[in-house]
Amino acid sequence: MERSNRLDLLKALGDNTRYAIYLELARSSRPLSTAEVAGSLGLHLNTVRPHLERMREVGLLEARPDTSGGVGRPQKLYELAADAPGLGLEPPVYPMLAKMLLDVAVASDTDTSVVLEAGRDTGRALAHRAEDRTRGGQGTPSVGTMTVGMLDDLGFDPASATEGNCTSVAFGHCPFAELATAHPQVVCALHRGLMEGFTGELGGAVVENFCDLSARTPCRADVVAAS
Repeated sequence: MERSNRLDLLKALGDNTRYAIYLELARSSRPLSTAEVAGSLGLHLNTVRPHLERMREVGLLEARPDTSGGVGRPQKLYELAADAPGLGLEPPVYPMLAKMLLDVAVASDTDTSVVLEAGRDTGRALAHRAEDRTRGGQGTPSVGTMTVGMLDDLGFDPASATEGNCTSVAFGHCPFAELATAHPQVVCALHRGLMEGFTGELGGAVVENFCDLSARTPCRADVVAAS
């Protein structure tokens, strides 16, 4: 995520009412309608509606029509965007769940190929989202540029340099650091698979020279475009 986009997100949440609406959606287990948000917070519909739309415009929220039926134009249902920043609002059980699942994978001696494929599945899904965001824009970014953007969105703080058809990426931060330090053979394989799935789905580039915790610091990889 570019710094300018991050600034837009922070500005959008600078309003107290808007932040309260965002919290309400962040804590909800399902998408909410404008009326539901207004009712929960004791606000008028006309107060809530422009705030929801502003947060949707900057990428904090996603909206979809309510297809559950009813007469007339379907109302919109709002939820946090898939790539919206967590802002520390994630349920605290998620890190614990991640550790438990990792422990299961290690204890069951899960084959590396299975771990890599799990990462690739997630990478493919992220590639579809990235393509949706760039569709209709002026020009298509390179696979290397899109990969760096995806890693930035996930919190890897990537630094990149491109020479010829190779984009070298160093990871300044690892969002999985605590788990990766304990079990690099699993977590780093997931990260590699994620990058491979992302570039493979976009097409025209492959991941090479993936160096994880066992190889060097900082961790790095090359995204090489087909010549």
